[in-house]
Amino acid sequence: MKNLISKSFTIVLLLVFFSSCKKDFLDRSPYTSLTPTQALGTEADLQVALRGAYAGLRNSDLFGRTVPVAGDEYSDNVYVSVKNSGRYIQFNTYAITVADGNVGGFWTAAYSTILRANNIINSPLTGTANITQYKGEAYAIRALCYFYLVRYYAKPFTDDPTSLGVPIVLTNDVTQQAPRNTVAEVYTQILADLDKAYTNITMYNGSIQFSKYAAKALQAKVYLYKGDNTSAKTAALDVINNSGFTAITTANWASYWGNGSPRTDKLETLFEVSSDGINNNGFDALTNIYNQAGYGDLLCADDLYASYSSTDIRRTAGFTTGTRGGLPAIFVQKYKNPNGSANPDNTKILRLSDVYLIASEASLPADEASSKTYLNYIATNRDASFTGYTSTGAVLLSNIITERRKEMAFEGDRYGDMNRLKKDITRATNFPSTALTLPYSDTRRLFPIPQAELDPNPNMKQNPGY
Repeated sequence: MKNLISKSFTIVLLLVFFSSCKKDFLDRSPYTSLTPTQALGTEADLQVALRGAYAGLRNSDLFGRTVPVAGDEYSDNVYVSVKNSGRYIQFNTYAITVADGNVGGFWTAAYSTILRANNIINSPLTGTANITQYKGEAYAIRALCYFYLVRYYAKPFTDDPTSLGVPIVLTNDVTQQAPRNTVAEVYTQILADLDKAYTNITMYNGSIQFSKYAAKALQAKVYLYKGDNTSAKTAALDVINNSGFTAITTANWASYWGNGSPRTDKLETLFEVSSDGINNNGFDALTNIYNQAGYGDLLCADDLYASYSSTDIRRTAGFTTGTRGGLPAIFVQKYKNPNGSANPDNTKILRLSDVYLIASEASLPADEASSKTYLNYIATNRDASFTGYTSTGAVLLSNIITERRKEMAFEGDRYGDMNRLKKDITRATNFPSTALTLPYSDTRRLFPIPQAELDPNPNMKQNPGY
């Protein structure tokens, strides 16, 4: 962790150095010797640091591309075309190693962003609504990063909360060699951060910054992953009933996904990671790995495509068919705005439709009637010819998971669902013949701790099988 802390601290110092010239130059300490307290000495400094934390989320190995790709490809939603640029082959073949660049990049980018958030959270500045808001957003950013880290590098809470999670780092002590905390401890920290975010955030600044109800939506999802359905439903209903957000429908589904601009109208998007004409990942953005005007490597699996009815807007507007590499192909159309366009696609992280599905699943087993109400609100708003689910018991839960797969496809959710539910992964024949199944018991269900983190830290332990 030492190398990550040093890099993150340097970034914050440089941001402040180039953005704040309020004191006489001769009275200032050399920027290389500034403490975080000195570097973030004003409200304006905190705002600059917060922008840096949001920018960290856009890293191409974090939410800029790798994390959402892993969620769909390491499960069963998308596969790599035979005609490809050589990217993400290891997720396609289940051949990840401790030296994997994307897996290591995910870890590094997440902790770097956590450390940027720590600088803001630990600042002694108080006393204004803006400072309170900035710290609240930083708590939400830190919680988001820890939630994704613990989902990929550790067992699900629903399996073994006492097992090794990921290191909890809340300071910038460059001498620390942090061990792995338990899964339960990581979840406790995430939920505590989200409580603070919900309390501190009072302003709504659009979809590319955390709002109060974006933090609450994330909390609902964390509780669902924890297996605490009662708390998950309470949090989800707070968002549905009190946030002022509205969900997309059949009528505006296509226009919603066709618009790459940040939203201020409270339609569907609770939080997304921003890209724009200046601040983006260039050709290495998420949109270009799907879009045929970019790399276009990732294609929809046949069984997922077949799960949509012929009148479902997610099928009629969400895909095109053709050939690639001489083979039939189903092209994903959720990402229509590649980098180079005026408003390239942002990465959706939290959507209101997801919150409805959380409320549906979290209503079980006690309240099947409400579960079907929330489920059918989404399902009937995607397919005008569908009259709604009427199932009960285990079949109803299966319907919810199927609807989650269809609704959240290509947004990185599928792998987390399969893990928390401890389900074996069975893939369509589009995938390599040697990687058609991945049982829940397989050690490859967890990502390896990167070797670059193990080497300098004797307190760090590797996951089994690597």
